Amino acid sequence: MQLRYSFRLYPNGPQRSALARAFGCTRVVYNDALRARERARAAGEAFPKIGDLSKLLITEAKRTEERAWLGEVSAVVLQQSLRDADTAYRNFFDGLSGKRPRMGAPRFRSRKDNRQAVRFTANARWKITTGGDLSLPKIGDVRIKWSRSLPSVPSTVTVIKDAAGRYFASFVVESSPERLPEVASAVGVDLGLGHFAVLSDGTKIDAPRFLRRAEKKLKRKQRHLSRKLQGSKNRDKARVKVARAHARVADARREFHHKLSTRIIRDNQAIAVEDLAVKGLARTRLAKSVHDAGWSAFVAMLEYKAAKFGRSFLRIGRFEPTSQVCSQCGVKDGPKPLHIRLWECGTCGTVLDRDINAAVNVAKAAGLAVSACGAQVRPVLVPAQRGEAGTHRDGQPTVVGIPGL
Repeated sequence: MQLRYSFRLYPNGPQRSALARAFGCTRVVYNDALRARERARAAGEAFPKIGDLSKLLITEAKRTEERAWLGEVSAVVLQQSLRDADTAYRNFFDGLSGKRPRMGAPRFRSRKDNRQAVRFTANARWKITTGGDLSLPKIGDVRIKWSRSLPSVPSTVTVIKDAAGRYFASFVVESSPERLPEVASAVGVDLGLGHFAVLSDGTKIDAPRFLRRAEKKLKRKQRHLSRKLQGSKNRDKARVKVARAHARVADARREFHHKLSTRIIRDNQAIAVEDLAVKGLARTRLAKSVHDAGWSAFVAMLEYKAAKFGRSFLRIGRFEPTSQVCSQCGVKDGPKPLHIRLWECGTCGTVLDRDINAAVNVAKAAGLAVSACGAQVRPVLVPAQRGEAGTHRDGQPTVVGIPGL
């Protein structure tokens, strides 16, 4: 399986200038490729092939006075920019034909985009030096902070600059599955807002609400940004401060997701989750809390870590009535308002915790053999109906039900 490893880069002044030049050149080639294809579409002609675009937009363009500066960067990153444009069009047409989810048409890139990236393949002859630096063509040896070792030799590296001005080196490597020791437990996971996750064994994980906790600081920084003059250096500095504050929130949320998903994968052989309609929920009044929770990113982590460590990962349909069915007797008791957190089954009389009951039902709907005995359910005494009451014969009561062994 392919995994992505990302590490922080620390380029010096000249290296940042060289990277900015590479970002700009790849952006120009990408936009030229989109423009060429748009002209062909407007004229009713076939789209030009990637080989023809390479010859026209890179090889011949370098010989002109207007595009001579394309020769200041590695030709490999320009070729990869053309491939990115071709992939963007292919994904767009696959979405129209139903082969993948629909997405918008490729758009032109801007130097003001939040994310800038260039990709170096093995043909660019980049390497990791003996001193641990990342050597990039026409950029130099860039200092990199290795937080862990790579499982195999990567063939490509993507250099990314985010909105906060941080640089990262992203490696895509082939990794073989690492099977963890098998365990007997299986768990269903119910995601929510009051508690981020509730497990079928009764465990409740509180929602950290990283964005809500940082709102006061973000509001102050965004207010400072709004007061700066458009196009000024001070406004650019304030924009970077806002981006860094948002990056800290995103990093904290990602770390929380990684730690929790790793713990769940390590402790359980099978994991079942509900396929939530996150896009629909993000259009409601709970939109900010839904985005703050980051359910989709967390479920994606569970899925790839299950594949990596030899665990079973299962999704159930979003229309399963997990909050309406009693996990003890299986009777559907109907929908309930969100403010009802405890409810009593009208059939068996069991008092159920709404979230834990839903987590147990998620696991059962996925076919996992879980027990509700640890799910904080409380059976209560139910008066016997008149037709079920026993009678006394010869002074001995008649017991209705399963006789004792």
